[in-house]
Amino acid sequence: MKTPVRVVSVFFLLVFLVVIAAHYPAIRVFLNPSAATTTHTQEAQSGKTQLAEQNRIVVSVPGPRNLSYLPIDLIPAIGADKAENVDLRIMHTGGGAVALNNMVKHAADFAVAGVPAAMSLRQNGGDVVVIAPVDDAPLFVLMVRIGLKGSVARIADLKGKVIGVNTSTKSSKTTSQQLGELLLKSGGVAIDAVRIVPAGQSWIEQSSLIISGQADAIVGDEPFASRLLAENKVFFLAHLAQPETIRDIQGGHFLHAALETRSDVIANEPAKVEKMVHMLKQSLAWITSHTPEQVVDTLGVTEQEERAALILSLQKYPKAFSHDGKFSSQQLKETDIFFHAGLEGNAVQQLLNIEQMLDDRWAGRIE
Repeated sequence: MKTPVRVVSVFFLLVFLVVIAAHYPAIRVFLNPSAATTTHTQEAQSGKTQLAEQNRIVVSVPGPRNLSYLPIDLIPAIGADKAENVDLRIMHTGGGAVALNNMVKHAADFAVAGVPAAMSLRQNGGDVVVIAPVDDAPLFVLMVRIGLKGSVARIADLKGKVIGVNTSTKSSKTTSQQLGELLLKSGGVAIDAVRIVPAGQSWIEQSSLIISGQADAIVGDEPFASRLLAENKVFFLAHLAQPETIRDIQGGHFLHAALETRSDVIANEPAKVEKMVHMLKQSLAWITSHTPEQVVDTLGVTEQEERAALILSLQKYPKAFSHDGKFSSQQLKETDIFFHAGLEGNAVQQLLNIEQMLDDRWAGRIE
């Protein structure tokens, strides 16, 4: 049977209209008026999504409420993020190496970690750039569980023991682990003569290891170390804030916590870098103008023991944080010395220095 001419004509007319409508939105709207509302809604929603993504900043940081990283926790607490029209997302982790891993895998835009850990990552091919200092003084403590007080009086006595350090990754060794290895070496203890275990970087992780006896000692953090000391759970064997206990450690005043990012973020989103550094500087300035009690109140810490430990640590270490968010050339030199001290015998690896992975355009620098 032959198809009627009228049917064929209608078919080709419909095909013609569909093709034209695909290329000319006005005709599409004429044919389907409801499409105008749908298109405008979709475009508006897409615009909002893009704007939200542009304003969102994700930073991965050890914690929570680890003294060395408090300036990051304070950013949303003091409203510094809202002042920059930023939706700040803080991703807490069990160690600086883990925070850096989140950043290089694009789960975060920025990380805050010890610079020696960042150098370890860079040495292993990781894309990491140091862009601003957070701390002014490293505050690591080598603490030993109280049950060993009669048998451990010096670092050499740690031979055969289980030592906890901030959690490392395959591509980056945490600053805590680097320091732990240097301390053991200074006491004549070979690395393979102890067992290294991950201790995280929060109160729950570090206190659990000590109280349960799963670790004999931890190269740990404040305020957790002081809290365990106050509870008579540990004693201190070495402390970076007490030079007499670490006199054999080279570069002991290294730059610990710093803000890091990837090279693609710097190249493609410099405005985001500028905002993140500015928020950090606002937090550092706020800390210098407020009392330890005000800092703890603003963070919303209500648990009595945690509150007391934080206030005590803030009082004990008034120069813990960078006061202006600027790099110190002298401290950067100390950082190179500290990092290279753990690489003795490896001339190739010692070629890496902090200047090769630092961008001070936003933070600034003092000599």
